[in-house]
This record gives sequence, C-alpha cells and structure tokens, in this order.
Amino acid sequence: MRPIIAVLGSAIAITLIVAAFLPAPDSGRYRYTFDVTIQTPGGELPFHIVMQRNSSAFPKDARIYPGPIGVPRPLEESAIHVLLPDFDPEDLSEIVIPFEHYDSELKLTQTEGHRYKGAWRKVRGSGVAELPVKATRVIGSDNLSGVDPDAGRSHQVVANSERFSGRWRVQFESSDDTAIGDFSAWGNLVIGTFLTTTGDYRHLRGVIDGDLMRLSTFDGAHAFLFHARLQPDGTIAGDFWSGDWWHETWTATRDDDAQLPDMFAQTSAPNEDALDELVFTNLEGEPTRVVDALNATNAPVRIIEVFGSWCPNCADAGRELAELKKTYGDKLGILGLAFELTDDHERSSTQVKRYLERFGADWDVLIAGLNNKDAATEELAILDQVRAYPTTIFLNSDNEIVEIHTGFTGPATGDAYTEQHERYVSIIESLIHGE
Repeated sequence: MRPIIAVLGSAIAITLIVAAFLPAPDSGRYRYTFDVTIQTPGGELPFHIVMQRNSSAFPKDARIYPGPIGVPRPLEESAIHVLLPDFDPEDLSEIVIPFEHYDSELKLTQTEGHRYKGAWRKVRGSGVAELPVKATRVIGSDNLSGVDPDAGRSHQVVANSERFSGRWRVQFESSDDTAIGDFSAWGNLVIGTFLTTTGDYRHLRGVIDGDLMRLSTFDGAHAFLFHARLQPDGTIAGDFWSGDWWHETWTATRDDDAQLPDMFAQTSAPNEDALDELVFTNLEGEPTRVVDALNATNAPVRIIEVFGSWCPNCADAGRELAELKKTYGDKLGILGLAFELTDDHERSSTQVKRYLERFGADWDVLIAGLNNKDAATEELAILDQVRAYPTTIFLNSDNEIVEIHTGFTGPATGDAYTEQHERYVSIIESLIHGE
C-alpha cells in the first residue's frame, strides 16, 4: 500500500523522545528527549521518540510518536514501541533505534552541544535506502513539537481547520480505486488517516498553515508525508511522498457519506481445489503442504494469513490475530504464508520469527515467495488475485473457504476498525457453532 508522510510547520520535524533525566546511581532510571527531522524530497518529516527506563526492572524502551505532541487525542494509541537492549544512558554521543522487525535502523551521532546528525537506513529489496536525519536534544520543554497549540488561533486559522476537518473522497494518481481521507483539526493541529480498498495509512499527525495541511508518520518501516492544499472551489490538491523513492499527487472532494467497497467482497477463490496442491517451505526450509499444516491445528475455525513481515498493516493484523488466538485458543488455527522482500530463505525466516515474537504468536508460518503481487497471485492459485498484504482467508474444519478479507483496517480508523473486528468475531463464532 502506498506510504504516507506528514509535515509539521513549513518543515517537517522528527522528534526522538529519549529519557530526560540522568540515571541515579544503580536506579536504572532515565529519560531523554530529542526533536528530530527526516529530510525528504517533500520537506522535513517530524516525529517524536521517547526513550526511557523507569527502573532496572523494566526494559529500555523507545516510543515513536508521529507528528506534533499537543493534538487533542491520547498519543499512546499511535506509539510504536522498540526495545533498546544495547542503549547506554550515560553515553549520549551516539543513539541507535533498531527496528529489527522491519530490518531498518535510525542512527544519530552527536555533532555539538545538543545537536545530532545521522540517517535512517532500511533494507528495500536487494538494496538499502538511506535518508538523512537531524536532531536536537530538548531539555525542560513541555511542548516537544515546537508548535504552540494556541498560537495563531485567529478567525482564519479556525476557519481553515473547519474546512479541512471531516471526510473526503480521495483519488490517488497511481490508483483507479477511490480512497477516503478522514481528518480532525484543533486550531492549527490535525490528526487523521487515509482508508483505501487495501488498508489504511495508519496514524497521521501534522499542522495546518493557512490553506496548507501537512500530515506525516514514521514507524520504522515507512516515512510518509502528505501535503494538502485547499483550492478556491473547496477541493484539495495534494502530494504524497514515501521516503525519497515514491511521489504522487492526489485530489479530494468533501463527501461526508463516502464509503469504500466491502473488503470481504474484493477477492474470490475460483480454484479452491488448488489448495491441495500448495506446497511451501517452513522456517527450517522443509517443504510443507498447506493442507497438512491446516489439519495439524485440528481447529474448527482456520485462517490462512497472506502477509509480509515488512508490512505495517500486516503488523496491525498480526496483533489482531494474536488477540483472537488468545480468546479462542485451540478452536482457532492460524497458518501464515509469508511473502518477503528477498529470496534469501535464512533472512526471511529471521524476519518472520521477529514478527511472531513481536506479537507473542505461536502459529506456523511458511515462506511462500517474494512480495510481488503478480508473483504471489501465481503462487496462490486458489485466489483470483492477491490484491493486498495482508489477505485473510477464513476456512472451516474441512478446509473449505468461507470468507476472504482483503487488506486490513487498523486502529487509526476508529469505527471502521471496530466494525472489522466485530465481523471477524462473527465469522469465527458462526464456524465454531456450525451456523
């Protein structure tokens, strides 16, 4: 799915929040704060990272927050958590934030005083992408974003925030499908997301400056930046950057009733009998029949999850499946089919294991191929087309396909996420009770 980037102010800034006080002797406590920006072709991309440890009994933890702090919504719902096993709180000359589950890393080196420079590096296919990063350590500031939530609350600012807030029918240049933009502004601060037929762009945050709205997010996998400029006729003309490797334009028209097609009606299984022929390798490299792995669960409800460990929407889906597995236990069997970034089986297995460990997942996963959707469609002959990662296939105890859900709508979408969860539960309950 297309990446999304939001920009703060005239330039987008990234904020690392790392423990703000030096550790007391043997206490294991610390907290530092950094204001950081990733440099992209669309401008500076801001986010915050809080690195802290409350006591020696707790792990060293980094929390990444998109956009400016001060938006009227709890930040924890949008936080990305990263463990820091090698972080030395007494040495701030170099700071490394590893996103091992996405095979990426943010590294900052102190240049002078409280200033840092560095790079965000991410494995992409057979190469490594790199974007420059700047950071400043912030001490004793309650406003980490550098944006005053009450500044400029003039009639024009309020008017513009009202003009951006709401639901929009969106058309991205690269897609024939309609998307939905959902934005909520408070003065010059804004939160929102984009919903598409294959998933959502997750939590976006940013600011409104006159007739320009800037939104962004950074999660270790994607650096998304959106510009949205109001036009005289009330429509929006926008730009979307993902790192320095993707740019496209988009347009939007206000539509409070905009809806997407049913994500359970996008993908079909015209060749269901081909399920018996599907064979992929397990994490140890051994050929494994898909039906054998499904039957080994001995569960009345079975799910095949077509996903990639590199995919943030798949991470949201993985978290949902892990919770459902806790709820239904042996009544729910899950099998993952991973389509990864390279054909290096050892690397793919390592990344999948990190994915499973991240969510405390205990289901089997087979390495099915590369993340190219055309190639994945050929590999999964049961489906008419692989349109999105993830794709969730619900089956009964006879391995008959009951429902197919394309994409995943994550927590940033609010009611849509809740409705999706309820639909998942309804399918599982009906299969358990034989309805």
